[in-house]
Amino acid sequence: MFNNIEVMKKYGKSQMEALTAASSTITKGLQQIAEETAGFSKKHFETSSAALQELFGAKSVEKAIEIQTNFAKKSFESLVAQSSKVGELYTSLVTEALKPAEQIFAKTDATANATHLVVNKAKAAA
Repeated sequence: MFNNIEVMKKYGKSQMEALTAASSTITKGLQQIAEETAGFSKKHFETSSAALQELFGAKSVEKAIEIQTNFAKKSFESLVAQSSKVGELYTSLVTEALKPAEQIFAKTDATANATHLVVNKAKAAA
């Protein structure tokens, strides 16, 4: 029985370590995503302000339409690029955060398989 308690203590400890590692990874990943988003927002605000200043200096309606069209096109392209980048960051975050859990599941599965083999051998011997 004492052996079972030790096994459970080790199992609980490994799960806490995995949870701590996953939490740390999630925190770092979310911080990276927040920094990336803040940087994008700042850059977009600067680009929008510059486009507005350029728009105020337009001498004709055609020039104003051209400025607005170019701004809209560049804004869309940068938004698509940013969305892809943030999507990659989230994918990386989830992949890295799940690695400790995958290791725990692999160990648990191996232990369960070994236990199953021992039980089957005992049944066959009886």
